[in-house]
Amino acid sequence: MTTEIRNEPSGKMEFASLYAQVEQFYAHQLELFDAHDAESWAGTFTEDAVFEVPPLSEPVRGRAGLAANVRRDQARQQREGACVRRWIGKLDVRPQFDGTLRTRCSALAYATPPGGDSRVLHVCVMEDVLVRSRSTWRTRHRRVTRDDLA
Repeated sequence: MTTEIRNEPSGKMEFASLYAQVEQFYAHQLELFDAHDAESWAGTFTEDAVFEVPPLSEPVRGRAGLAANVRRDQARQQREGACVRRWIGKLDVRPQFDGTLRTRCSALAYATPPGGDSRVLHVCVMEDVLVRSRSTWRTRHRRVTRDDLA
């Protein structure tokens, strides 16, 4: 075993820790969405958050609107009978001078019908502005673009 990690400059170690925090934040946030825990998911956003997502013509604003969006998603899934899960990858994290983080990642949504094969529903790019709030990260602004609607 090498000790290379100990010899890294503190800036690189701090960024590695920050990156891991952001990955954990997204893992938790997406689990809440997939579980349809509307209020908890909305709580991972700031009070005045803006969420731009197709095919909605207007952005969703604020935690109440975000929670309502999750409940609509849950009702649609129940009607369609499929389990939908989301996955993100290719995460890019860019700290800003004002303390916020700008992130960009690829996001996939998969649907699995009971007893059936999973299929990709959407291939997306998700761009966020994250802010530190009460010792955790929260999303202040999210913009999702879908490849099929570009």
